[in-house]
Amino acid sequence: MFPKLINTGTFFLPTYGVLVAIAFLVAIYITGRLAKRAGVNAERVTNLAVYCAIAGMIGAKLFMFLFDWQLYASNPSEIFAFSTLQAAGVYQGGLLLAVLTAVFYMRREHLPGLATADLFAPGIAVGHGIGRLGCMAAGCCWGKECHLPWAVTFTNTDAHQLTDVPLNVPLHPTQLYESISEFVIFGFLWWYIHRDHRSGTVIGWYMVLYSTVRFLVEFVRNHEQSLVAGLSLTQWISLGTLLIGFYLVFRQAAAVSARTNVPRSA
Repeated sequence: MFPKLINTGTFFLPTYGVLVAIAFLVAIYITGRLAKRAGVNAERVTNLAVYCAIAGMIGAKLFMFLFDWQLYASNPSEIFAFSTLQAAGVYQGGLLLAVLTAVFYMRREHLPGLATADLFAPGIAVGHGIGRLGCMAAGCCWGKECHLPWAVTFTNTDAHQLTDVPLNVPLHPTQLYESISEFVIFGFLWWYIHRDHRSGTVIGWYMVLYSTVRFLVEFVRNHEQSLVAGLSLTQWISLGTLLIGFYLVFRQAAAVSARTNVPRSA
């Protein structure tokens, strides 16, 4: 589509990188605003966001290497190729490492775990939605060939050189599937977090909704991951995060129901 925002000689500013930076700033702003509203130390939350962002980038790349280990084992130089550095990586890998980092930091700083995680959920959703627009601009994370009315066709040779996206072939706009879904999820979470809720349910709903979206999108997304029992590794991870999300949402609901139904003594 439009992988180079500014192109001067051998230097260019990648559109993907700019959108990812914007996504991070927007997510930080939203999370900080929610932290102030909840009375949580905004500086600690901001520091946590930075640490999680770094961990997320590292985790996404590590899982990308893990899932495509045969490619990188046979071509080690690809690890340091520009296309590899520009690639978004595996989102779930970034999420898992970011979660581990968050748990460690919150325990050290004595932040309320589930309540703090809830503050991040809307920002994660909108940030990821913006980031997927960067994927669309770069041409990475493309879908399988299709001939639907909304299919997209890449024609930019720069996109092909950077990401190997096929040119002049109608493809599922998987980047837009995820981006639009994330914006819808953000709208729901923004509404939900401003209502009375139990700690953990906001991040729980995010995990339920996004895991469902990602599981379904994987069926029409092009990738080189090996299949396990007919599903990609990303889909298996999505099922795992889906179960965790359901646990967070319905554990809290069950707790509320149990307290409501406690018989009063005569």
